[in-house]
Amino acid sequence: MTFYHTDRNRLVSGLFSTASLVIALMILLAQSAFAQSGIGSLPENAHERSYGSGWECDAGFRLKDGACIQIDLPEDSYATGRSYGSGWACRRGFFELGGESCAAIFVPENGFLRSSGYDWKCKRGYRVDQDSCVKIVLPDQAYLSEEASEKGWKCNRGFIEDSGRCSPIAVPENGYLTNAKFGAAWACERGYVEDRGRCEAIVVPENAFLDTRAYGPGWRCERGFEPQGNTCIEIVLPANSHLDRDGNTWRCDRGFQISGALCVRER
Repeated sequence: MTFYHTDRNRLVSGLFSTASLVIALMILLAQSAFAQSGIGSLPENAHERSYGSGWECDAGFRLKDGACIQIDLPEDSYATGRSYGSGWACRRGFFELGGESCAAIFVPENGFLRSSGYDWKCKRGYRVDQDSCVKIVLPDQAYLSEEASEKGWKCNRGFIEDSGRCSPIAVPENGYLTNAKFGAAWACERGYVEDRGRCEAIVVPENAFLDTRAYGPGWRCERGFEPQGNTCIEIVLPANSHLDRDGNTWRCDRGFQISGALCVRER
C-alpha cells in the first residue's frame, strides 16, 4: 500500500513538472509574439495597420524586439516592407549576391533584359552563344524561327534542311507536300500509292472502292464481296450465317459453329 502511494506521488509530481514547463513555454511564446506582432504602443518609425488592429513598421524599417529599426539597404535594392527575411530585395536587372549586395545582371550586345528582370534574351535575328548574342546567318530558302533552337531558322515550304542548307524536296508526279514536322515530306494523291519513290495509280477492281488506310492494296471490296488476288468475288453465305461488321467475310449465327464451309449446330 505504501508503495502505491509513493508511486502515485511520483506520477503527480511528474505531471506538475510537465505542466509547469508547458506553461512557461506558452508564456515565452506569448511574449515573443507580443514583441513581433505589432501590438501595444506605437513605436517610432511605425504606423497603424490599414486593416485590423495593431501597427507595422514603416518602409525601410523592420520589427525587432518590439521596436522598428532601420534596414541597411544595399545599393540598387529596395525595402520590401515584409517582417520576415532580409527586409530588402534587388531592383529589376540586379540579383542578390551573398545576401549582402546587389549585382547587375550581365546583358550582352544585341540582347535585352526579359520582362521578369531576372534573365536576358537575344534580339530577333540573333541567337545565344554562351554569354553572347551572335547574328543568325540565313541560308537560301530559309526564314527566322521564333522557336528556341540552336540555329534559329527553318526552311521554306518545299525545302528540307540538309547539312546547314535548305535543299528542295523532290515531290514525284501525283504527289504533294505534307508539311509534316516529322515523317514523310510528301505523300501520294488520292488514287495513287507510293512505290519506290513514285506515285503509281491504284487499279481498283470491279465491286471495290478506294481505301485511304495506310496498309493494304489501296482498295477494298464492297460489302458482300471478298478479295481474291486482285479481284473481288461475291460471298455465298451458307445457311445459318451472316456477314461480319466489315461485310467482307461471314460468321456463323449464334448456336452454330463453323465446320469447313458450313455452319453446323453446336453440340
